[in-house]
Amino acid sequence: MLAIGLMSGTSRDGIDAALIETDGEGVVTPVAFHAMAYDDGFRVRLAESCSRAMDMDAPGFEPLIASVEAELTALHVEAVADLLGRSGYGAQDVGVIGFHGHTVAHRPDRGWTWQIGDGAALAGAFGITVVGDLRSADVAAGGQGAPLMPVYHRALAAELDKPAAILNLGGVANVTAIGADGELVAFDTGMASGLIDNWMQAHGGATYDAGGATAALGRVDEARLAAMMADPWFAVPPPKSIDREAFTIEAVQGLSVEDGAATLTAFSAQAIARGIGHLAERPACIHVAGGGRHNATLMAMIAARTGVEVRAVDGLGWDGDALEAQGFAYMAVRRLAGLAISFPGTTGVAEAMTGGVVFRP
Repeated sequence: MLAIGLMSGTSRDGIDAALIETDGEGVVTPVAFHAMAYDDGFRVRLAESCSRAMDMDAPGFEPLIASVEAELTALHVEAVADLLGRSGYGAQDVGVIGFHGHTVAHRPDRGWTWQIGDGAALAGAFGITVVGDLRSADVAAGGQGAPLMPVYHRALAAELDKPAAILNLGGVANVTAIGADGELVAFDTGMASGLIDNWMQAHGGATYDAGGATAALGRVDEARLAAMMADPWFAVPPPKSIDREAFTIEAVQGLSVEDGAATLTAFSAQAIARGIGHLAERPACIHVAGGGRHNATLMAMIAARTGVEVRAVDGLGWDGDALEAQGFAYMAVRRLAGLAISFPGTTGVAEAMTGGVVFRP
């Protein structure tokens, strides 16, 4: 069927909307993609919502978060309308929407994860069935609720030599390893662009480090990097996940803009190297998706610190910007078919399971 996938990621830069045709198994045909940026004011409100949610004991009513959820849902309606207009298809042609919403807090250590976004309102806006809240069932069953992309990565990587590794660089980084026998192992490795973006917004007069140009001018403070890498989370074996708010830029305060950017970029790369060290089979190449692949300094640091060749997934014919949105479309189709989206090796759940709440129009 035709399916739409929607992703608002930890980079908090906007909405990715993808239309694919898939059976939820081995058939995946990309049809259209549209990225819609958030304005600066909404980014600030969304960031504040995430900060407030992390301070809460459990998901519940909070005025700012409720207001931002309504805004977020309206923006997703706009993104779907734009995508359909660009694709030439109508709402009546689409079988399902996979609606990730936006993660305001991810606390599997406390037994909950919180993605805001009104699935019922989105279903009503288009008359299309929506699958939302894709992580909560996994967390309730004892899993980490993340990462969820591995099932889609496996479908795309069917023809790749194994073992294969696919790295997603959003606000947070996560890796999918596909063994020679097809077994999936996946986990968050730590930060990707999140802290670098925070640093540039606070000190660099920009929303992000375009191309890694600022970091390229700086020197890595190895002592501060070592202190950041001493966090016990990095020694925890996978599967594991982490919230973007788990680390801050405080560790590099006092450095120049360039040295701070370089050190935070190295923090992301070193964490990925530590993660690759957890794998039973070392990949010959790391295929990289997500916005972070456009950061040449980060890509070079990953290669240097892992000792593994690093390539953007675009070289495989995949759209590295669209991958996550496509994945949630794929998972929505799997949910309707009762197929698994999370596995013991990806989230730590006891047995493979489907997930997501179905909202009928």
